[in-house]
Amino acid sequence: MTFRIGGYGIDYKGDPEAYARAHVEFGYNAAYMPNISIDNSDEIAALVKAMAEADVVIAEGGAWRNLIAHDEAVRKANLDYAVHQLALADELGARACVAFHGTVGHAGDLWKLSDNYDYGPHPDNQSEAGFQRAVDTARYVIDAVQPKRAKFSLEMVPWLVTDTAENYLKLIKAIDRPGFGAHIDAVNMVILPRLYFKSGRLIREAFELLGEWVVSCHAKDIVMQGGPGTISFHMDEVPPGEGNLDYHAYVTEIAKLRREVPLMMEHFDVPAYKRGLAHIRSVVQSAGIA
Repeated sequence: MTFRIGGYGIDYKGDPEAYARAHVEFGYNAAYMPNISIDNSDEIAALVKAMAEADVVIAEGGAWRNLIAHDEAVRKANLDYAVHQLALADELGARACVAFHGTVGHAGDLWKLSDNYDYGPHPDNQSEAGFQRAVDTARYVIDAVQPKRAKFSLEMVPWLVTDTAENYLKLIKAIDRPGFGAHIDAVNMVILPRLYFKSGRLIREAFELLGEWVVSCHAKDIVMQGGPGTISFHMDEVPPGEGNLDYHAYVTEIAKLRREVPLMMEHFDVPAYKRGLAHIRSVVQSAGIA
């Protein structure tokens, strides 16, 4: 079994063969789905062929829009986009289409916790009503597409209903659709100092709960800052290998799934992706995986 690693840093410019070749040259053997129209059947076929010939797996597509937006017209347009992205992922044979669900927060609400009205924090996001919105949203997208290969999945986010593996498992059971899969982002599960210092245990327990449903994983690292005088600590994302996340536990748990579940880097620039890739490859090798 091949251990699959990919990430951003490669732009799709309409040439499927060049896109596949760029991933191989970078050192990736997994790729993010390019955002093209599902109506471009010839381009889809060319992408599938080029990636297969290069032995690069299309790991996941993204539906990174607020699927529960306060504005009804925006919400409908975003749901239509998610349906398109899942359908495209299915046509391309991607493992997953991942979304972050969204937030009910908006410019007119009283909390003003964030000016991010795509998926920023709001108390109602983690309420019982928020949980049901996540269930209904996932069912809506999956039922509209009826995917045969790709799974719809929700990103782990500390201030949404996907904050812990336990809550994610509850969500899987409530959604109750074979077209839904689990997505693991180990860094996004580190929401307390005790978890920061025991990330290996956190990762192993998450895979124990969610392993049979896992279809995609995200790769980054985390650094915590705080202490006396700054009790309100904060966590910062950093490239893989430059923080405290237990990558040995992470890659080992992915390998134990006995199927190709890609580990995909996000949120950095090209030099950081190259450093992160080198680190992950070294951990994979030291773990005797591939």
